Amino acid sequence: MDTIIVLDFGSQYTQLIARKIRELNIYCEIHPYNKIPELTADVKGVVFSGSPYSCNAADAPVPDMTAIKGRLPLLAVCYGAQYLAKWGGGTVAQSSVREYGRANLQYVDAESRLLKGIGVGSQVWMSHGDTIERLPEGYRCICSTESVKYAGYQIEGEQTYAIQFHPEVHHSVDGLVLLRNFAVDICGCSQSWTPESFIDMTVRQIREQVGDDKVILGLSGGVDSSVAAVLLNRAIGHNLHCIFVDNGLLRKNEFEGVLESYKDMGLNVKGVDAKERFYSVLAGVTDPEKKRKAIGKTFIDVFDEASKEVVDAKWLAQGTIYPDVIESSSVKGPSQTIKSHHNVGGLPDYMSLKLVEPLRSLFKDEVRRVGRQLGIREELIGRHPFPGPGLAIRILSDVTAEKVRVLQEVDDIFVRGLRESGLYDKVWQAGAMLLPVQSVGVMGDERTYESVVALRAVESVDGMTADWSHLPYDFMARVSNEIINKVRGVNRVVYDISSKPPATIEWE
Repeated sequence: MDTIIVLDFGSQYTQLIARKIRELNIYCEIHPYNKIPELTADVKGVVFSGSPYSCNAADAPVPDMTAIKGRLPLLAVCYGAQYLAKWGGGTVAQSSVREYGRANLQYVDAESRLLKGIGVGSQVWMSHGDTIERLPEGYRCICSTESVKYAGYQIEGEQTYAIQFHPEVHHSVDGLVLLRNFAVDICGCSQSWTPESFIDMTVRQIREQVGDDKVILGLSGGVDSSVAAVLLNRAIGHNLHCIFVDNGLLRKNEFEGVLESYKDMGLNVKGVDAKERFYSVLAGVTDPEKKRKAIGKTFIDVFDEASKEVVDAKWLAQGTIYPDVIESSSVKGPSQTIKSHHNVGGLPDYMSLKLVEPLRSLFKDEVRRVGRQLGIREELIGRHPFPGPGLAIRILSDVTAEKVRVLQEVDDIFVRGLRESGLYDKVWQAGAMLLPVQSVGVMGDERTYESVVALRAVESVDGMTADWSHLPYDFMARVSNEIINKVRGVNRVVYDISSKPPATIEWE
């Protein structure tokens, strides 16, 4: 399969480069800049990502370009462009002009293959503190903005291109055109990376990886674990044993609903009630990271015990997807850590199961496309993402059964309201947060002093960036009224209008 390799220098945008290239039905892999894979004949081109580092810093990332530059088509983005310019003898310095946000191309080289179909005035997105002040000899400028003279260049005699803006972000209007020019026209990639090809390849890989061994999969009822289950079932059939753990942190009636929903999918599913066990380990814990780690450890312990009931089980499967991996990685390999994730990082030594993660390389939108190709019904495929630690990280204090009850009721009213109003599919993710705040209220003739809940709904494509959803006022009024009237313990509802970045989707 024709492949584009993205070398990650630590940018939070790196995964978006890969995702955009995959939108073109071209297979793309991300590797740390200091762990370059073998560049086989399938590799048709390389992309250098941006970075939070300055190329002038003492600890700046330095790639080995021996097998790349001048041998394969190369596209260097932001930090990559600055590094290549400095490496060639040019000058890179801290910019005296703020170069962050929208800009427009004021000069475009009409002969450039990289910029084919992109005209003067095209909007691009800048995000850098350094800038290129002088190009080395043999480097030709191919585009400029008002404040960035060398917004892009090509090294003469090579298929080596560089740009100081980010084509992968939504705000670069012709970014996908540029990436297509590079991957298809310059690198010559065939556009054969499709859901069908992913399924065929992954089924083969699973069979090679696990052989005739038995695999245990943790189902959650969400998109990721559902697609992973059907994919594994296609690969190994009766050797897949699914377990669904009720950790007491699920949505209202979700444990029963999930078990019911899998009956018609040909999956062997066993339910495990572990609510009290999770509540016990979470008692008095308020720190978000400690909550995640306590839940992760207990989750693994429960599976370790359940796995012993499946004779000769060798593997634990998880629905880990690529954003989970990215958000749990280090800055040197690759992007900056935001939070830990209990699905990432391997299993403890005492656990006898090895790990298989068939969706580890996919973004959420790709998981959904694969699920549809597998024939999974839309009701499951279209479900909003739900955090692995469940409602524990939507309770911004210690977790108790009563707080979970309150939040389940609030969440049910909100999500059910979105469905009934035809708004559910317009929202990427929605939920409620129980705040460690009490406020004064009046109900009837009585003064109350009860909890505050925050509703959160965002619109996104891949969860890496998100805008808050502009839900209709009349809908919000109905939902707020129903929550306050029906949920004992809540007397105030607020709505979160923060976008990601700078906020995250979840509050913890």
